[in-house]
Amino acid sequence: MVIKMENNYKDAIVIADICCNHMGDFNYAKKMIKEAKEHGVDIVKFQKRDIQTWVNRKPELYNAPHPNPINSFGKTYKEHREFLEFSIEQQKELRDYCKKLGLLYSISAFDLESAKQIISIQPDVAKIPSASNMNYELIDYLCDNFDGEIHISFGMLNKEEVEKIIEYFCQKKRNEDLVIYACTSGYPVMPEDTCILEVADLKNKYNDKVKGIGFSGHHLNTAIDIGAYVLGAQYFERHFTLDRNLKGTDHKLSLLPDEFKKLKYDLADVKKSLTYKPDGLLAIEKKERTKLKW
Repeated sequence: MVIKMENNYKDAIVIADICCNHMGDFNYAKKMIKEAKEHGVDIVKFQKRDIQTWVNRKPELYNAPHPNPINSFGKTYKEHREFLEFSIEQQKELRDYCKKLGLLYSISAFDLESAKQIISIQPDVAKIPSASNMNYELIDYLCDNFDGEIHISFGMLNKEEVEKIIEYFCQKKRNEDLVIYACTSGYPVMPEDTCILEVADLKNKYNDKVKGIGFSGHHLNTAIDIGAYVLGAQYFERHFTLDRNLKGTDHKLSLLPDEFKKLKYDLADVKKSLTYKPDGLLAIEKKERTKLKW
């Protein structure tokens, strides 16, 4: 694979995925939004599930105890998910709070019923998570009924499945509103499994067809995100927490506010560095050349 290096990098967009790290506490969710804003985040993302849809689809999972009971908010996985689920009215209030603070609001729809609900509050971004990236009923509904940006993660897909999704968005004439994310679905993901050359592959194949290329990571640092930026990612989605020791399965693989701030600054610095010397010799070097050159 040949990676074409051009110095036309765009400003990185950093997304804080609050996911379930609000622990079902609405006021705590608003506190997390405020912290995200204060630490340089561009977009805050939440999630929406229709629990009964998932109970019907995966009864063996939802009717059983949580696989990690110490992190459970209910006796069964269904009760756990119900405890963590905000109503669409609460999501609207969170959207309005984001707008008040100057943040964009994104929300993942995990199923068709959730998609119908989220478009009623007109988020800035509708996200299709890796768990639902082959749910064409969901994809079709968003393409036909939501006018904003649609983001989709490509975790747990092979190359042919990725190509089919891109072709579908092109057929629906929604590809110019589409941001696609290289993603490994694992919690957490080790560095060797982040596979960020997938970013370059998506850029080489689809950059001219879609709005943007993203990287959704579940790893434990921010260094890999820098590599993904150099390879062509513009959107960076990471899980967000205020404390890794809190109850819940996602806190330990999430970034803290200061880490988000560092990621934003580091991506901006790397953007500045991704240039060629205009004439082979910079002004700063000419001065030093006079003083130091043999």
